[in-house]
Formats: sequence, C-alpha cells, structure tokens
Amino acid sequence: MTSRELLAVVAIALPAFAALLVLLVPSRLVARVAIGAAIPAGAVGLAVAVACLAGDPTLDHGLALDAGGGMLLAVIATIGLASVLMSPAYLGTLHDSFVAERRRQASFFALLFLFWAVLVAIAVAGNLGLAWLLVEASTAPSALLVGFTGKARALEAGWKYLVLTSLGLGIALLGILILAGGVDAGLTQLSWHAVSTYSGGHETALVAYLLLLAGLAAKVGWAPVHNWLPDAHSEAPAPVSALLSAALLPTVLLVAWRVEQSLGPVIGVQTARSVLIGFGLVSLAVAVPFLWRSLAWKRLLAYSSLEHMGVIALGIGFATPLALAGVVVHVAGHALAKALGFYAATPLVAHEPRAARHGVTGLARTERTVGTAVGLSLATLAGLPPTPLFFSEVLIVAGGFEAGRTWAAAATAVVLGLGFVGLVHALIETTAGKAHRRSVTRPPGLRGVATATAVAGALLAGLAAAALWLPGTHLVEALAKGIS
Repeated sequence: MTSRELLAVVAIALPAFAALLVLLVPSRLVARVAIGAAIPAGAVGLAVAVACLAGDPTLDHGLALDAGGGMLLAVIATIGLASVLMSPAYLGTLHDSFVAERRRQASFFALLFLFWAVLVAIAVAGNLGLAWLLVEASTAPSALLVGFTGKARALEAGWKYLVLTSLGLGIALLGILILAGGVDAGLTQLSWHAVSTYSGGHETALVAYLLLLAGLAAKVGWAPVHNWLPDAHSEAPAPVSALLSAALLPTVLLVAWRVEQSLGPVIGVQTARSVLIGFGLVSLAVAVPFLWRSLAWKRLLAYSSLEHMGVIALGIGFATPLALAGVVVHVAGHALAKALGFYAATPLVAHEPRAARHGVTGLARTERTVGTAVGLSLATLAGLPPTPLFFSEVLIVAGGFEAGRTWAAAATAVVLGLGFVGLVHALIETTAGKAHRRSVTRPPGLRGVATATAVAGALLAGLAAAALWLPGTHLVEALAKGIS
C-alpha cells in the first residue's frame, strides 16, 4: 500500500474514531473534543485531496484515487470541519430531540462524524459494489440527523428520505447484479476497471446503466426522484443540511460519473452522456418554478440544490474541457455558497422565528451579519457576475456548444436564465425588502457566521479567478481521464 493510499485510509479512520471518542468523554467536554478531532480529520482529508489532484490516478487495494475523488475529498473535508465548528451554536438553540438531553451533544456529533467518514469512503471507493454499499450506509446516520429534533415534521422528513433513497438504491442494486453476471471478476471484485470489461451485450449493459443512474438519482436529488430533498433540508439541523447539500449530493454524483466513465465504452460514450444530460435538463426545468416562489429560507436552498446538481450533470454530460472546468468551479462554489447559506439559518431563525416556515425580507436592514451571509450565498447560487457560479455556468454552456450538443446547450442557457431571475428576485427581497419586527436579542452563532462569510467570500473570489485559468490544465485532463 502506497503512502497516498494509507493516507486515504487514515482520512476515513479519523472521523470514524472521532465518532466513537465523543461517545466516551464526559458530556461537558464533548464539544471541545469534537472540534479538536475535526481539525486533524479535515487536515488529513485535504492532504489526500491534494495528493489525488496532483498525482496520477490509481485503482488498487479497493481504493480509487483520482482527480474527481480529490475534488470531492476537498469539499468533504472543508464542509465537514466547518459543520462541526458551527454545531455548538446550533445545539445551543435546540430545546428538544429524540435523544435524552444528557446524551444529546454526544449523539449528534457521533452521527455527524460517522456521516463524514462514510462520505470520505464513498469518494475513494474503488469497487462499484462497495460504492453502492457505502452510499446505502450513509442513509442511516444522515436520516437520524434529519430527524434529530424529534418533531413530527422532522421525523416525517427523515422517514421519507430513508424510504425513497433506499428504494432508489434498490433499483441501482439490480443494475449491479446485471453487471456482475457479465464481468469475469464477479460481484466481489467489481472494480471500475472490471466494469468496463462487461461482455453481456450492449442492450443488457444499457439496461444496467439506466437502472444504476435512475437509482443513484434518488440519492443525488435529480428530478423526478427528488421528492425527499426539500423536506429533508428544511427539517435537518443547519450543519447537517450543509453537509447533505454541499457534500453528499455531489459525492453520490461522483459515483454516477464513474459508472458513466466505466460503462461508456460498452454502451457508447454519447449514449451514456446523453442520459446525464437528460437528468440535468429535467432537474433544471423542475427547479425553476419553485425558485420563483416565496419560500422558507432552507426550502429555497433545497430547490437550489436540485438546480445545481442538474448543472453539474450537464457539465459531466457535455464532457469537453470547457464543461469540465466549469464542473470543478461549480462543485466547489456551490459547496461554499450552500454551506454558508445553511449556517446562516441558525441565527436567522433565532432572529426571526417565522423564517423556519415562511420567506423573510429586509434582513440587511435588521441584522447585517445574517443579511450579508444570506446575500453572499444567494448571489453566488444565482450566478450573479462576478461570482464563480456565473463563470462555471458560462463554461458549461459553452462546453455544450463545443460538444455539438446545440439544442441541449441552448435549453440549458434558457432555463438557467429563468432560474437566475427567480434567485435574483429572492436576493433583493430577502436582503433589501420590507423589514418586519424581529427579536431584539442577539441571535446565537453570529460570530461563526461572520467568520464563515469572510472565509467563503475569499474562497469564492479565488474560484472566480481560477475559472479563467482552468480550461486546458492538467486537472481538467485528469478529470476527463478518470480512473481508466
């Protein structure tokens, strides 16, 4: 095992060990121990990400270390660490849960770290069967976290998430079983390289591919199997919503991307990419009407996730250097903007309790820190120039035209424009609209949100600059190559 592979194992083990550790320490020390454990876990995750992005792709010992995995490992490490840091402020506002008060903090952090560890494992899984098993395993801790408050709405959202995503993954399992019958290595050795050797026939491979992507779509949150997404994001604790949207969805999408890269030569590259483009366009079209409505803050962010997972699918489907450069910027920019938006939800709801169920207006007039965070998040998610998502969407649309997908690229541009109008309207109303009477007490978590806003703003500015440099770089070439 190479040093890079060993480091990847450590990146999985550290958050898993932290999950056990927070259950063993005295309750008064849980938050400090969690933060202390999250820092090295995040640092090692980022080190593995850098090693994957800088080195040649490898597939050995059940680990896939490539540029795509490195990109997601960086996101998981960053958002995982930030979510742990933001959790004490959220837990300070939590008055009830399905867990007894004396074990509440320990249970929350244990589930959060376990979720983090599984996400890292998914990103480096070198076997399709193992990747499926890990995606399924991520459902248990994340569903418990969605329903952590114990309220009826939260339990219903957690149950819906559990049932719908498990049903989807059951469909994906059928595709895996079909592939296992036509691969010499069999089910237990269904590596990404082995998948590309499928010899059961073009039509059967296509059926397996469609089953896999349709099943994974339920976990990614692509339309029309996205029904759990708005409820889960609305009811989950804010740090959990950040990890769900910014890390889980694109990490499962990475698995779908690897399936496309492995099966593309068997069923036809253009056919495989067309399926991704189809999911992307449908997701964009379904999201737009909701982005035009006045929604509760976290629900608006959830429908934005539907839109942006569609954009990433389109970039992967177009697969030109311009489009893949856009994917890199979009994954990172979406993660930062979405996490910031969810972190701001804790002080936002404390400042204006009705924000949990209704749209809010005039935040910049009454609470500037929250208003700034919300404004930066929404402006970025809308793709307002010169935010990085503006450049990434331009690159992806241009990549569609470059790939010869004229109608798909034109449709993408039109639907993105409609989504832009809806989100810009939400930005104006939320920050500069009519102000309502709010709580005069200082909401919790403002210091953390202010720090997150400053860090996210700097990183987003750097991404916007990087978008002009990325096309044609080694990173884009490595993404196109994958783990083949």
